[in-house]
Amino acid sequence: MGKKLRQQRRGKGTNAYTKAPGTFNTSVNYPYRIDASKYGDVIDIINDTGHTAPVIEVIYEDFTKGYLLAPEGIRIGDKVYINKNMFSLGSVRKLGDIPEGIPIYNIEASPGDGGKYVRSAGVAAYITAHVGNEASVLLPSKISVSISNNCRAQIGVVAGGGIREQPLVKAGKSHYIMHAVNRMWPKIRGVKSNPVDHPFGGKQHHKGKSSMTSRNAPPGRKVGHIGARRVGRRKR
Repeated sequence: MGKKLRQQRRGKGTNAYTKAPGTFNTSVNYPYRIDASKYGDVIDIINDTGHTAPVIEVIYEDFTKGYLLAPEGIRIGDKVYINKNMFSLGSVRKLGDIPEGIPIYNIEASPGDGGKYVRSAGVAAYITAHVGNEASVLLPSKISVSISNNCRAQIGVVAGGGIREQPLVKAGKSHYIMHAVNRMWPKIRGVKSNPVDHPFGGKQHHKGKSSMTSRNAPPGRKVGHIGARRVGRRKR
């Protein structure tokens, strides 16, 4: 019967292909309650293999621990405030309480989701205006989005800004970077793959079969023209 294609095993979505194999890989989230007001001390700064930016470990006043993305300039022993009237580095405030022009990061897309926008090393966003119950936020991509004032964000710029300026020099370093976050790398054409690696693989360097694939095909086989209405040249 033979072995399944690696492409199909990857598409199936099991832990072998979806779980990042890093040593730490912690989840970085705010305390879940939107209205929770507390403060904590930074007890450690962690170089997490699953993030481009370092992570700070915070112990809160109720002796619970949490992890937040580190801003530029924070140190061990600094205090981080959650929903308090403080604007220290790394503190968490609602967008409605943050004035225009202050750099922010780790912004929630909806209240209570723990932070979705602006989490890469060295980036920051800015509030340009408050309109009604929403804040207009300018993202690092220069796109402006409207987000609810009840969404939270951290104050400052994400640490580790020079990480992308350092040259990789050799492919091995890129391999380990991608391996830490479980990215499929390098990406090569299917016809250049081995038969065990891709449905179009083989030494002929052409597909050898139709590129059309059913919408109901099994995971991993859905490559090429998925559910296409038509293929081929259009007749004039």
